[in-house]
Amino acid sequence: MRGNLRWSEHSTNNLYYASSSAPKVSQQERKFQIKSNAMRFQQPSFNHDYKCMKGGSTYQECDKKYVVKAVMKSSFESEPNALNPKKTSDSIKNFLDIFYKFCYPYAMIAIALCTISSSMLPLEKLSDISPSIFIGALQALVPQFLITIYVSAVNQIFDFEIDKINKPYLPLASGQLSFTTVVIIATSCLILSFLLSWVVGSWPLTWNVILSTSIWNVYSINAPLLRWKRHPVLAAICTISVWAFVLPITFFLHMQTFVLKRPVVFPRSLVFYVLFMSFYSMGMALSKDIPDVEGDKINEIDTFSIRLGQKQVFWICVFLFEMAFGMALLGAVSSSFFWIKIVTGLGNIVLASILWHQAKSIDFNNKASTGFFYMLIWKLLYPAYFLLALIR
Repeated sequence: MRGNLRWSEHSTNNLYYASSSAPKVSQQERKFQIKSNAMRFQQPSFNHDYKCMKGGSTYQECDKKYVVKAVMKSSFESEPNALNPKKTSDSIKNFLDIFYKFCYPYAMIAIALCTISSSMLPLEKLSDISPSIFIGALQALVPQFLITIYVSAVNQIFDFEIDKINKPYLPLASGQLSFTTVVIIATSCLILSFLLSWVVGSWPLTWNVILSTSIWNVYSINAPLLRWKRHPVLAAICTISVWAFVLPITFFLHMQTFVLKRPVVFPRSLVFYVLFMSFYSMGMALSKDIPDVEGDKINEIDTFSIRLGQKQVFWICVFLFEMAFGMALLGAVSSSFFWIKIVTGLGNIVLASILWHQAKSIDFNNKASTGFFYMLIWKLLYPAYFLLALIR
């Protein structure tokens, strides 16, 4: 007798049964087999794949050709693998990337070069170069790095609403860092900078920390009589005071009086250094606001770019930068060393030419273009620091 293979699917357990007119299995065996199958398929920790190979004519033949694959699920799959070296490495890289953006890396590079170039000004001859010179430069550099991080933190805390419009990529504005984390970073860096300068025992470095933090606090903190960045003239005074006077003079005096144990003097090289940075930092103060007009308007931050217009302020900045390179060129020409005249003279001419060439291609309606120009002036400042250090 020909058997008809019949399938019936139960929606809950996806179990398949076959019946035929082939030799019958006893009722007791059938009940045991059904119970055994149900218990097997109800195990929660297995994934099952079912496959029936067609071709058997009897219940026993069809049942034998079921293939059941059981894969044990690891109980650890749902738990985070905190000890995974790759995961740990990725977390560290991610944190370093966030911290890199948080610290304004272009300012950190400028601070490092300013420290080195200012520390070279007191050197009068090759014999002055010694391990104590490098230690002295490091003593000045580490506290200033901490101050720069502190200033970045304070600025981002009080510029939070502005940065969400002008600089949404910054860690605090983007939510990559919390307010609590930023406050902890700021407080730690401020305390460490004072502690290190006190341990070193150099009075110029102590005044550097006091003056730098005080001026930038006045610039950024939103409190009565503070927040000078809201007023363009006062904002420019803050920037010029730090970059043109506090940094180069305190670093120079630290090396001159504390490291080399020489009397306080103000040589011609330092004078040209201060003149160069006076014009250049004034241009930096004005050009900083050119890309940020939109956010400054919304938050009622008065800037020269809003008052006079981006284009007019831009060309004022270009004029100030060119004047700065002119001061450095004048210092190079007045040097008594021929090789200094050639190297520093040609170097400043090249930098001034690059600035002028790039300035002519800036699109004031494109924020990326004006932002490019702002970063360009920082990049031109880096080699300028080396040229200033050579003037004698």
